[in-house]
Amino acid sequence: MQLPALRNSYAQLPERFFAQTDPKPVSEPRLIRFNRPLAEELGLDPDQLTSPDGVAMLAGNRFPEGLQPVALAYAGHQFGNFVPQLGDGRALLLGEVVDVNGIRRDIQLKGSGPTRFSRNGDGRAALGPVLREYVVSEAMAALGIPTTRSLAAVLTGDPVYREVRLPGAVLTRVAASHIRIGTFQYFAARNDTEAVKILADYAIQRHFPQLAGQARPYRALLEAVVVAQADLVARWMLVGFIHGVMNTDNMAVSGETIDYGPCAFMDAYDPSAVFSSIDRGGRYAYANQPRVATWNLARFAETLLPLMNTDENEAVSEAEDVLRSFQSCYETVLQRGFRRKLGLLTEAEGDLQLAADFLDVLARGEVDFTLGFRRLGNDLDAADGQGTARQLFQEPGAFDVWSARWGERIASEAADTAMRRAAMHAANPKFIPRNHRIEAMIQAALGGDFAPFEEILGVVSRPFDEQPSMERYAEPPRPDERVLQTFCGT
Repeated sequence: MQLPALRNSYAQLPERFFAQTDPKPVSEPRLIRFNRPLAEELGLDPDQLTSPDGVAMLAGNRFPEGLQPVALAYAGHQFGNFVPQLGDGRALLLGEVVDVNGIRRDIQLKGSGPTRFSRNGDGRAALGPVLREYVVSEAMAALGIPTTRSLAAVLTGDPVYREVRLPGAVLTRVAASHIRIGTFQYFAARNDTEAVKILADYAIQRHFPQLAGQARPYRALLEAVVVAQADLVARWMLVGFIHGVMNTDNMAVSGETIDYGPCAFMDAYDPSAVFSSIDRGGRYAYANQPRVATWNLARFAETLLPLMNTDENEAVSEAEDVLRSFQSCYETVLQRGFRRKLGLLTEAEGDLQLAADFLDVLARGEVDFTLGFRRLGNDLDAADGQGTARQLFQEPGAFDVWSARWGERIASEAADTAMRRAAMHAANPKFIPRNHRIEAMIQAALGGDFAPFEEILGVVSRPFDEQPSMERYAEPPRPDERVLQTFCGT
């Protein structure tokens, strides 16, 4: 089997960066889903990859000659506690392709068996988490949020054991790279400054080539990663996404969302919302995500200090200056996003307070975040008291007061209503991968029915379209359908 231009530049780094590992074969690989448009974007042959030989490769049973699968070494702060060695315990980087846009992207198997970094784990993935990551990552891509992508999901024919016996699966994941903040921490913890420099140079070449010729490339690298993460987290906040486990080993320096474990989209707006079953203290709650990102970036900055300046005090001062820029970068993206969500075409004093007050109204009314914003666009020309957004509130008094202010602000701008509504609908999705729908899909798949998986994947791949026949996917859960906890799957 031949794959076009597949190479593994990471495997050309020193041996301490990875462990060369072959996947553990599975008994009966069966393709669940293949992302044909993504394959074409990557310059891969979809027909070849969906052939029996292709499915065998996607399951980890068979590879093209000369392929060098590797498990990456990394460390990380997990819930604030440093673990000096983590690494890819159930994933293998197969290599990279240059896509049709000239961008180099990793191809990785997740759930392909144990590696040197498995820490007594089985190295496998259960079907449910594979399907969750497939759907949520593709939904994020459709929402325009930087993310890893899902190329294929394959059943292995072998069980995995968590609390119960579950069907095993392998996910083929595509990423700009799999370099994490924790990758830098792995070498910094070993006082291996040479390796940190090699990794920093590689990250610059891979993601920020414009920095290579600068006089201070490592400070510039920190600046670029701060900007990328500020942009990413602001985009999460604008759609009500909660990553769930923002450990430093789950933050990619590329600025992509990575590692969809106990993630979730909020239903009713609640800034303290937590879904991860292991986040008992709320460290990674929705409203905490910007603060945690800043904390993680400070850990990244610590690894770069020896490269930034030979004087440690000056290096620390420089890093602190860069880290302070996170808040302004984050607020710029967030403010621009909330103006778009409220249909505001110009900037005016009081806009940000208007957005904050709407969030407060949603929180007090326990109103759905996604529908609350979406229905505002429907109500631009609604008569007083007749809007569909108002119907979401059991006691609409506070909303009525806010809506009057919003109406005055909208009226201050000369714009065609239809054009404004279209702009609002392009900023406010109607469909998100709601937790209860995800869980129902997983339960159906565990019983052998993949029709709900295909259906929800199709819906969330067009999040801004009306899709009248799929209206049920836009509705929040009934009280008995609410999902209060999500799980990592390891």
